[in-house]
Amino acid sequence: MVAKDSKAGQATAVLCSAGLDSAVLLAVESAAGIGTVRPIYISVGFAWEAAESAMLDQLVASPSFAAVDAVAKLRVDMHDVYTSSHWAVRGEPPAYDTPDADVCLVGRNAVLLAKAAVYCAHQGLSRIVLGTLAGNPFPDATPEFFDTMGRALSLGLAHEIVIEAPLATSRKSDVIRLGVELGVPLGLSLSCMRPEENRHCGLCSKCRERRNAFAEAGVSDPAKYAATSPR
Repeated sequence: MVAKDSKAGQATAVLCSAGLDSAVLLAVESAAGIGTVRPIYISVGFAWEAAESAMLDQLVASPSFAAVDAVAKLRVDMHDVYTSSHWAVRGEPPAYDTPDADVCLVGRNAVLLAKAAVYCAHQGLSRIVLGTLAGNPFPDATPEFFDTMGRALSLGLAHEIVIEAPLATSRKSDVIRLGVELGVPLGLSLSCMRPEENRHCGLCSKCRERRNAFAEAGVSDPAKYAATSPR
């Protein structure tokens, strides 16, 4: 069950990466019919961002998202923090069977939410949602963090900012089933840290996570993979 705490008529900004979770979240918000829904893509300098951004354009152009706004594309240059030696900048993610902790990008949600909130203050938007799922192990993905960040940004911007994660009690397999129910073109989602010509690499831990979730959901994965599972 997806929690909905929104007020009628409230405009919402959806942090969107073209991944499964944010693609389905965008559909959830659009289907709610409670106000303007604006997807936001924020690039920080990671190797996969050009492929993500291109896939997001295709996703939002599909009939399923006819009611949402055009994608707002923002930038935060993090190369002085995530330097050229960082795996995410090099495009060399941890191996297939590595745990989630190995792909931790410290402070990523803090950076994304701060940039999105400043944009929202200028655009008159007050609600930001992101596709955090159940079991997320990172410290900047907790309800406490989102609540505290929302309060701090509201104070600093003199503009109300509410941050929510409507899918926070859902597993990825649940999200896939919900996406099917809502008619999301899941083949236009990208869950990969080393995509090749709009195909999933098939060898990173995000590809493994995606494959496992589709298998658990009992749904055929429409994604194209450059390589089969190394298992």
